Formats: sequence, C-alpha cells, structure tokens
Amino acid sequence: MAHVIAVAGKGGVGKTTLCGLLIQYLGEIGKGPILAVDADANSNLNEVLGVEVESTLGEIREEIAQSEMAAKNPIPAGVSKADYAEFKFNSAIIEDDDFDLLVMGRTQGKGCYCYVNGLLQAQLQKLQNNYPYFIVDNEAGMEHISRGILPSMETAILVSDCSRRGVQAVGRIAKLIQECNMHPKTVGLIVNRAPNGELNEGTREEIEKQGLTLLGVVPQDQQVYEYDCEGKPTVELPEDSPVKQALREIVKKLNL
Repeated sequence: MAHVIAVAGKGGVGKTTLCGLLIQYLGEIGKGPILAVDADANSNLNEVLGVEVESTLGEIREEIAQSEMAAKNPIPAGVSKADYAEFKFNSAIIEDDDFDLLVMGRTQGKGCYCYVNGLLQAQLQKLQNNYPYFIVDNEAGMEHISRGILPSMETAILVSDCSRRGVQAVGRIAKLIQECNMHPKTVGLIVNRAPNGELNEGTREEIEKQGLTLLGVVPQDQQVYEYDCEGKPTVELPEDSPVKQALREIVKKLNL
C-alpha cells in the first residue's frame, strides 16, 4: 500500500513548488516510482515538474457523467461505463522517469458526480498497490481526501509563508484533518519564503498558539521567482539552491 503524503496550504505560499521538489528528491534517493497527484483546482504541479498535461481526471469525469445526456455518446457500444472509465483514467497518467502524474482538475458542469467519483476512487485504490508513495498537492480544503476519493493519508505537510495569517490558515487545515478523522502519523509545518531562512518571534508565537509542529524553514530565494517568470521548471534549480537544500534537510528528518 502506498504511503500517502498530502501537501496543503493556502494559495500563494509556494506549496506546489515544495511539492515538486519533494517528488524530485524522493525519486533521486530511490523512493520511486511515485504517483504525484495534482488535486489543486488551480493545477500547475506539472509546470514545476516540467511535464505536459493532455487531459485531467476532472475532464474525464465530466465526460462520463454527461455521456448519457449527450447527443453522441462517447462511450463505444458494448463497453461498460466502468471499463471505459478505467481506460480513460489510465490513459491520463503522465509517465516520467521517477514519477507518474495524475491531474485531478475540476468539474465545470452541473449534475451528480457521485457514481463517477466512485469509479475514480476505485481506480486510485488499485493504483495504490503499484507505488510506494502517493504525493498529493492539495488545495486548502483538501476536498479529495475529506470526501474519501484518495485512499488514506499517512503524512500531512502543511505549508505557510512567514506571516501570522498564513500560520493561522494552516492551523485551520490542521483542525480540518482532525475533524475528518484522517489520523495521519505525522502532521507538520514548513514555513516557506522566510527572509534569510529565519522566523521572527511573532511568527514563532503563532505557530505555538496553533499547536503546530515546525518541520523546518525554507528561505526566500530570488532564483525561484526568476525561474517562474521565465517558465522554467522549478525542479531544474541548481543543486546548491538554498530552497532545495533546506527542503532536503526537512525530508531527511521525516524518515520517509
């Protein structure tokens, strides 16, 4: 069974960047193959990893859910909806050397998606036997885990910037994890984009107030901003990048 690592935090704190670097590092140290799941509605994990996306699970889910109402049903005659879904879901997996990527995407249409969500859940449970790790880039609401679409969660990595409000937002996510009875073995905080890699006393006080375990601090790095502006995959940062080095030290402490 795969060890599921969920990465979450409010928008704009750099969680997708750190998620991509986590995937890269685990692959480099022989923890692959990894299934990377982009579960953020604003999907861009593929850009961090430097791979192209042809279709998302949300698009496939909507196609199947709306198929019975379509003038021309996309499902071939004699093929069950479940078999067609399995074929389409498998074809959406983007394969790379150390990881595969699934992009959840979002649903645009109206109507009930319970049946198709159930098919998606079943496919992910099957895939769980093929990978030692699932790494899931979540939106703050962690919808796909809280609804049971993803199979489990063993490690929750919460990402914040170094502001009090960012830490407070992460504190709410930590409470949501408890309310949903997910029971991960590890729940910890990474503070990202800290000037000089240091936290001021006010931020530390808020972390303690929220009852969060600080895994580590990642410094602000102008080079990450430049890569983003130039459209270069963040995983191509040089090996001496302060962000890469800081994240790798944090991952070592997690004993994944």
